[in-house]
This record gives sequence, structure tokens and C-alpha cells, in this order.
Amino acid sequence: MSEVKPFLLELGVEEIPHWMIVPALGDMERLFLELCQTHQLVPGDLKFDGTPRRLVLRAAGLPERQADRVELVMGPPKSAGAGAAMGFAKKNGVTVEQLSTEVTPKGEYFALSRKIEGREVRQILAEALPTLISKIPWPKAMYWTGKGGTTFIRPIRWIVALLGDSVVEFELAGVQSGTLSRGHRRLGADEIAFDHTNYEERLEKNGVILSAAKRRKRIQDGIKKLLKGKGLELIADDSLLDDLVYLTEYPTPILGSFNPEFLALPQEVLSTVMRHHQRYFTMRDGEGKMAPHFLAIMNMKADKKGYVVKGNERVLEARFNDARFFWDQDQSKKLSDRVEDLANVTFQAKLGSYKDKRLGVEAGVCRIAAALNLDTRLARRSAELCKTDLMTEMVKELTELQGVMGGLYAKVQGEPDEVWKAIYEHYEPASMESEVPSSDYGKILSIADKLDSLEGCFALGMIPSGSKDPLGLRRAAQGIVKTIVEGRLRLNLKKLVNEGAEETNRTFLRIRSDYKEDRAADGELKLAKQIWEFLLDRVRYYFREVRHYAYDELSAVLAAGPVDLVDIESRLYALKLVRQTEEFEPLAAAFKRMRNILKQAGWQSGSVNPALLEEGAERELFDETSRVLAKVAVYRQSEDYMASLNVISTLKPAVDHFFDKILVNAPDPAVRDNRLALLGGLYNEVSSIADFSEIVTSSTTE
Repeated sequence: MSEVKPFLLELGVEEIPHWMIVPALGDMERLFLELCQTHQLVPGDLKFDGTPRRLVLRAAGLPERQADRVELVMGPPKSAGAGAAMGFAKKNGVTVEQLSTEVTPKGEYFALSRKIEGREVRQILAEALPTLISKIPWPKAMYWTGKGGTTFIRPIRWIVALLGDSVVEFELAGVQSGTLSRGHRRLGADEIAFDHTNYEERLEKNGVILSAAKRRKRIQDGIKKLLKGKGLELIADDSLLDDLVYLTEYPTPILGSFNPEFLALPQEVLSTVMRHHQRYFTMRDGEGKMAPHFLAIMNMKADKKGYVVKGNERVLEARFNDARFFWDQDQSKKLSDRVEDLANVTFQAKLGSYKDKRLGVEAGVCRIAAALNLDTRLARRSAELCKTDLMTEMVKELTELQGVMGGLYAKVQGEPDEVWKAIYEHYEPASMESEVPSSDYGKILSIADKLDSLEGCFALGMIPSGSKDPLGLRRAAQGIVKTIVEGRLRLNLKKLVNEGAEETNRTFLRIRSDYKEDRAADGELKLAKQIWEFLLDRVRYYFREVRHYAYDELSAVLAAGPVDLVDIESRLYALKLVRQTEEFEPLAAAFKRMRNILKQAGWQSGSVNPALLEEGAERELFDETSRVLAKVAVYRQSEDYMASLNVISTLKPAVDHFFDKILVNAPDPAVRDNRLALLGGLYNEVSSIADFSEIVTSSTTE
């Protein structure tokens, strides 16, 4: 048996963007496992590590040689005769006597068992690794050896490839693989000798902490040590911490401060400058207020003389001075005076300016406000001003503050609370992890803004396909769904979509000369349908992946056709709980049977004639159905779906007795139609809450 030896591959490169490192390591793992599978290799435990300057793959063990294997080569059918057998044997360099016969479902075939000797794994790796490295996908790859040559995210500076103590020799992009690594750009040596047992230790002595987990812990422990006894508290930012882990090879926290006078600026401005422009953590004092201090992470071991701290403080002071200038400068012109300026800022080349978009948002938010009995004047005012901060110097410099600055400026300029809060929040939720706007006017402005983008883009055929979504329309749709559900807004979303499509269609027919040619006569209906289906897909994703409802529960509820997302959630919650009762699954199976019977009979509609009911099981089901549906009608008035589904589940004995005793397809057509009407009426009424037949059950009853 071949001896097993450890394997290490280290790719040394110029600094990789931090957000690309983790995906690249995942792709390295996938590609390496594919390589092993292709060549029948079973690797030992795998480890993948990355820093800005290196990607590392380690396998606890790989064999020195592939195992020998026997390959069965199938030849012609035996019925082809001796001539075919001789030709097959000659082609493979053997005699006819060395052939065997294999029995297959198609008959007997000549075959040859051929032994294939395993190759040296070092040779296999030498051939395969250049291709593996080149196949790592990057958002943007660059040529380093001329057009048509190797592409990679950054220039490759060194390659270490060792199987045991032997070099896996290959060349890539002009770099030859070898045995020597490199340390930290400033703290380590340019050549580091090591073996498999001391690899991480030797790197750390040269200023490189290879493990991301160790770098994270070093940052966290260093922060705790710095803040001990200072009365300061870190404002947690896990996303920033993740970034800093992959921006450094030897992270060390430092504590700096700034002039307390800057605290007169809005906290949102200060934290954005520190977080997004400098990658600093912000601090709060013992009273929970922002403190005039910051935490930075340097890529060095220590700052004994404080030069790094002072340098960071100077840079931050300059940025804060700029922010203060922008804040003061922007106050010289009111947001309401900037509305016309939006005509000079393009929203999207085919959709016009932000002034055009504002009009669409304004129309949409007024429709939503009216549907929710909110003040349309306040809604219209928030839409009128919501994009004007794009014209301010602060937002031009700190684009992350779009909306936020508009809200802050509106507040100091005396706009009503409902208006400035709506503007402040209307870009939320930015993701599934973000909070929805807290105010009612913020919620409806957020929905109107996102829905207007969907309407305009869909009207012009700019619909996401596959993984491509350059305008972020899926994120916008997801934000609409999340805001409505978590904001508890009782909206008829389908009606809202239809009204928006009608308005968009009218507007485009009026302002675009090419639109009449591009759209069919039923463009309005087609547009509404496309947007609704797109939103419905996001509804399914949200309730399945975010709220964790089962896919068949969601199918059952959506089959009932509700268009109020809050109502959908109420139904799902009730169905999830009722599903856990003993009666539910057999009843769901019975409803599936009802559906199939009605479908096969082609039943459309009809009412029950009590005079045609047979005494016993049929009359019992009719009476029970009448009793249950009367209660359901009362419960539905208050949207008490739990009570509705619970009382529906009491139908199980009567339904079971009916199917045991009654032949639905009776010889008498009138009786048959009456029984179909009984089942159809029950099925339709119950399915108006949730279609039980969509529930997947363990029963095979149909």
C-alpha cells in the first residue's frame, strides 16, 4: 500500500480584496475535491486558510502513488462472431484466449480486464495544479503575462507546493513552485524555510497569523485589553470585524481619540466616516452616548511610540472637518429648493432623471396612504423631498448616507416628524438582516420607492434573468415583502400592483414615443402579471427561507389566492400548528382524494339538493359540513384561522364515513351530480382558507 504524506499548496500574491478571500477558499476546496475524485485519490483532513497575501490548502495526507486498478473494457457482442472478437483482441494487444465474456441486460459481450498501474501523485499534482489555480473564479481577473496568458486576481509572487518533503514541480505565470514561503511584508523575511510540522509557527514568527479564527481572537482580546478600566464600550459591528480579519496578517487594535467638538455633528455622519471610510470601530461612554474615541486595527505588532495612533487621528480629524464643512454648507439651501435640481441627475438611462422617479414614487405613496387611511399630504411631501439629498455635498461625499441625510436635513429645516422620519428610513430594509422602517410613513415610502423601480424596469423589459440583476430588483422586491409583513401593513398587494401598472402604462404611453410599438395592446395587464409573479416568487422565498414555513404549507395557503401578506402569515401560522394534530394528515389526504374525484369528473359548480341525499353517511357529511362551515364563516370574520382550521379538522370522521359507505359515481346522474356538488362545495369552502390537498402526507390515499 502506498505511503501517505502531507500536502501543502501556498499561493503567494499581491493583496487580495478582503471580500474575495473566503469565496476563493471555497472554490479551492471544490476544485481540489474534484481533482481527487477524478484521479481516485482520498485526501486526509483538509484545511483552507487565507490572508490578504496568501491562499493556503493543506491535506493531512495524500498517497505517494495511485492504487493500481482493473478496468473492464467492453467489446463487441458475442453474437458478432469470432472475427469481431479477433479484431477487438488485436486492437487491445491481447489474444482471443485472454478475452472474457460478460453477461449484460442486452446479452453476452466480449470483454477484457486490463490492469492499470497507478501513477505517482506528485506527477498528477504537477500536471493538474496549474489548471486548478487558473480555474478559481474571481469577480474580476487580470492578465499578468500578456493577453491570452494566465489570469488571476492579483500577480502571483511565489508558490509553495510540497508533498511530504518533495516539491511538486510546476510553473504558472512565470513563477516556479518551490519550498520557501514569505512572511509579513514589513515584519517577516522574504524567504522562510519550514516543514509540515512547524509551518504555522514559522509564519507567525515572521508576522503572519495564518488562521482567520486566531486573527479574530487577537482583535477581540486586544480590544478588551485596551478598553479595560476606561469606561468605554465598543459599538459592535460584526461585518466590520469580518472585513478586518481578512485585511490583516498580524492585526493589533489601537485606541485613538478626536476632538469632542465634532460630537455636535450628527452621530450618523461621524459613524459613517469612521466605519465606511476609515474602518474604525466607534465607541460609547458609560451613559450610552457616542464617545470621542475610536478603535482602529493596524497590520503591525505594536505601536510603542504612538506614531500610528497619531497618524490615524490626523486623518480622522481631516475627514471630520470636511464633514462639518459639508453639513454647514448644505444648510444654506433647503431640500424643497433642490427638487428641480433632480432633473439633472439620471436615475436610469431609459427611465429618466430622479425628478421623473420622484413623480412615480409620489403617485405610488399616495395610493398606499389612501389604502391605509394615512394622510396623503404627508405622504406626498415625503415623496417630494426623499431624493433631494442626492444634491447635497454630504451625500456626494458619503454616498452611504443617502436618505439618512435627507431625513436629518428635513428635521432641522422644520419638516413634520412623519415626513423627516419617512425620508430618513425609506432606503430600508437594505437586506434580509436589516430592520424595516419604524414609522408608518417610512414603510409606505420605502414600498412606493421600490415598487416604482419595479414598474419602470419591467415596463421597458429590464427584467432579471438567471443570476443577473444589475438594478437590484430582486432585493427591491424582497424589501417590499419584508416591509409589508414585518410592518404589519394590511394591503391588497395585487390591487396595488394592478394600479401601479395602469399608471405606469399611461405615463409611458404619454412620454415615450417608442413605447406604443414596444408594448402589446394588453401591455397594462401583461405588466401587472409580470410584476405580480415576480413579487410572488419573493413571497415564497421570504416565507420559506426567512420565516421557515414548509413549502407545502405555503403552497396550500397561496392556492387559496390571498393577496394580503399579513393575512398569508396568519394562515401559515395557524396551518403549521393545526398540522401537528392527529386528525390533520388523514383529513389532508381525504381532501386530495376529493380534488382528484372532482377533477376526473370535470365538476365545475352546482348546489346540493337535500332531497337527493341518502340517509346515513351522506346525510351525516352534509349536516356536519353545514355545521362546520357556519362556524368557519363566523371565525373568518375575525380572521381567526386557528379556530377555523381546528373546527374543519372535526370533519374527519364524517369524511371517512362518507368515503367508506358512499359511491360518488352513482349510476343515477342526478345522484352523482348531487354528491359531486356536496364534495365540491366542501372542498371550495375549505380551500378558500388553505388548500389541504397541497399538503404532502405519508398516506397514499387518493
